[in-house]
Amino acid sequence: MTEIERNDYFYVCSLIEYIARETKNHRGYIVECIGQEGIENLLYDAEVNHCLSFEQVCDEVVEEYKIKEGKFDTISECQYDVPSFLDIGKLYSIMIEDCAKEGEEAHELIKIFTSFISDEISDFNTDLYYQNPDYIECSYKEGKLLA
Repeated sequence: MTEIERNDYFYVCSLIEYIARETKNHRGYIVECIGQEGIENLLYDAEVNHCLSFEQVCDEVVEEYKIKEGKFDTISECQYDVPSFLDIGKLYSIMIEDCAKEGEEAHELIKIFTSFISDEISDFNTDLYYQNPDYIECSYKEGKLLA
C-alpha cells in the first residue's frame, strides 16, 4: 500500500466513524448503506475530499446514500474520555493494512466495519480501543474477543 493509499484509507475510515457518530448508527450500517461501489468512490475522491470539512462531506454522504438517524449513541452516555473520530479512523486503517490481501483492501474495510469488532471498538465505556492493535486484530480474525 502506498502512502497516498494509506492516507485515503485513514480518511475514509475516519469519515465513516464521523458519520456514524453524527447519525448515531452502527459503523456497519453506514458501510452497508454506502456499499462496495460507494466505498471505492469515497477512496477515489479522498485526496480531494481531504480539503473539505468532515461536516460537509458527512452531509453529502448522508444525503446521497439516504442514511437515516439511528439510536446507537456511543458518545453521550460514555463515562470516559472518548477517542476522536480520527483516532478511531487510524485504528481501522491500520487493521485494514495489516489484515487485507493486496488489492482487497476495500473489501476488508467492509468486512471489518460490519464485523463484531466494530461495535466492540465503539463501546467507549471499555478499554478495548486502548489495547494493543495486534490484540484487536487477532480478536477480529478469531471472531470474538480473546481472553
